[in-house]
Amino acid sequence: MTLKLNVQAADLNGEELQTLANMRRTCSRNILLSTSLASSGHPGGSLSALDMLLVTYGCIHHDASNPELDERDRVVVSMGHISPGVYSTLAEYGYFEADDFVAGFRRTGSGFPGHVESIVPGVEWDTGNLGQGLSTAVGMAHGFKIQGKQNRVITFMGDGEQQKGQISEAIRYAHKYELDNLIVVIDRNHLQICGSTEDVMPQSVRALYSIHNWDVKYLEDGHDCNAYFQAFSDAYQRTDGKPTVIVARTVMGKGISFMENLAKYHGSPLNREQLAMAMDELGVEVDMAQWDVLREQPVATHTICERRSAAPEISMGTPILYEAGTMTDNRSGYGNALLGLAEANNVDGIPKITGISCDLEGSVKMGGFHKHSPNAYLEAGIQEHHAATMAGGLSSVGLVPFFSTFGAFAVSEVYNQTRLNDFNHTNVKVVATHVGLDVGEDGPTHQCIDYLSLLKNLYGFSVFMPADPNQTDRMVRYAATLPGNVFVGMGRSKTPVICREDGSPFFDTQYTFEAGKGDWLRRGEKATIITYGALAPAVMEAWELLKAEGVNVSVLNMGSLMPVDREAILEAAAMGAIVTAEDHHVDTGLGSIVATTLADAGVAVPLRRLGVAFYGGSGKPADLYARQGLDPQSIANTVKELLAC
Repeated sequence: MTLKLNVQAADLNGEELQTLANMRRTCSRNILLSTSLASSGHPGGSLSALDMLLVTYGCIHHDASNPELDERDRVVVSMGHISPGVYSTLAEYGYFEADDFVAGFRRTGSGFPGHVESIVPGVEWDTGNLGQGLSTAVGMAHGFKIQGKQNRVITFMGDGEQQKGQISEAIRYAHKYELDNLIVVIDRNHLQICGSTEDVMPQSVRALYSIHNWDVKYLEDGHDCNAYFQAFSDAYQRTDGKPTVIVARTVMGKGISFMENLAKYHGSPLNREQLAMAMDELGVEVDMAQWDVLREQPVATHTICERRSAAPEISMGTPILYEAGTMTDNRSGYGNALLGLAEANNVDGIPKITGISCDLEGSVKMGGFHKHSPNAYLEAGIQEHHAATMAGGLSSVGLVPFFSTFGAFAVSEVYNQTRLNDFNHTNVKVVATHVGLDVGEDGPTHQCIDYLSLLKNLYGFSVFMPADPNQTDRMVRYAATLPGNVFVGMGRSKTPVICREDGSPFFDTQYTFEAGKGDWLRRGEKATIITYGALAPAVMEAWELLKAEGVNVSVLNMGSLMPVDREAILEAAAMGAIVTAEDHHVDTGLGSIVATTLADAGVAVPLRRLGVAFYGGSGKPADLYARQGLDPQSIANTVKELLAC
């Protein structure tokens, strides 16, 4: 069954209302049946939001026969636990067969997971962790504005979910950027897992939005399809710069008398006896024996439709050469490269590259980009959680977002947001400055030494760490063209240009950065020092000290850490001893990667891992490195000690 509602109409007619009533009955059956067969799931909220879901999909621009239609409106279901309601609605609108969903719900390989995921046709975004859907929707809505498109974005949220702080960040941002193409629908059933929302954590939901100049529409009966249609159609057509929130009073478990207004049915399916009672109330018959047989059969996997963020074609622009003897920071190299990308790709007022800052424009060197592409520079304020999630939303509509802040805020603080971006196969470029002990005087709270260990937990991220401004330039330009999520990290100190033995820049304009490829800065025979990033200059000094003593070693710069150059590691092992040196927690960074690579290959060589062994203090980076045994002389001594063993 399909339904197309005219958002310019004043009211729904009798035929449309009857069709919606019939659709609700079918969906209610499928919600209850699917969760009972799975013996898990969330029927209560699915039933309370169902009327609004059905009307919304009747109003928006979408096409079940072409789920990837560029002009489609986007629906983000932030309260991902109402997947039974979402899936049953999508089935009614022709995205897949309802029986596949009912029989396969929450079964391994079925393509119908417990929380909404984009492997299901018609679902735009993987959700489950409450509080992030609005930021995603804001990213999508702002992305459409930047591109001059008319697409609308709707996000469904729960009322208990409003307790999340990230939502306030997104609300402020949407007001600042006048996202009138954004509609938030809040299922205000006043219940959450542990009972009444007023008992668990009281708040005024409408005031949360109204104080930030949103248009707040309150519905006393969110199950009145015509009243919801009027509120939604008004919001859908607005062009006055105000985002809209529809707060609709609903009933948990609506339509099944013994379920209504009971918090237990937030996440409790019906047993067989209760299910029979519910089906009787709905006036439908269900052959449970038939469904039990279907649940035992192999799952239908033909519906799986994994969505990945669109990666537009990007020009790298013209690389910049920093001559030998130049002393500048890698973050300035990043800022210049980002400006170059804007000059090459953001033309005629329609950008491909966007830049996101959190009140650190000068520190992350985005000033040049801001001046060149003011409509693509997004100042999110001190709201890193929202900014990280929003970046994923931006990438899903065909933009390449560069999200930049200090390392401690870019990775550690927003790990869960980054994790969900990874689930959603986004195309976000996280460029973190102020990484490691190189942050120096700011002290250990700002010395991010866990960036690699955290990102190693994710399956869709590349991690690159430049050794000097020239490699920074090549790396950033490359990252812009590489589909998928990329992290580029750097310290804040000025650093020398890495040179060949003849004094020419190693990473010159002929150098091409490549993921998974290390750089042999020096070739030797007795041992190899493997390093990256801020410690590369110290390692080069250590090489000079060793050379002066007649100790001939190699230096392998591992600018790409995920993926890593395993062949180069094994080549180093074939030559002899290995020392790793890094501005990172010693047990969870490059040293552990090298050790694991050797162990997996069954190769045994003398190995010493140098890194951050305890929290650094507040002081000059050189002094902090010396305390950790990461200064040039200590690195050289470690190599000699290892060779003497």
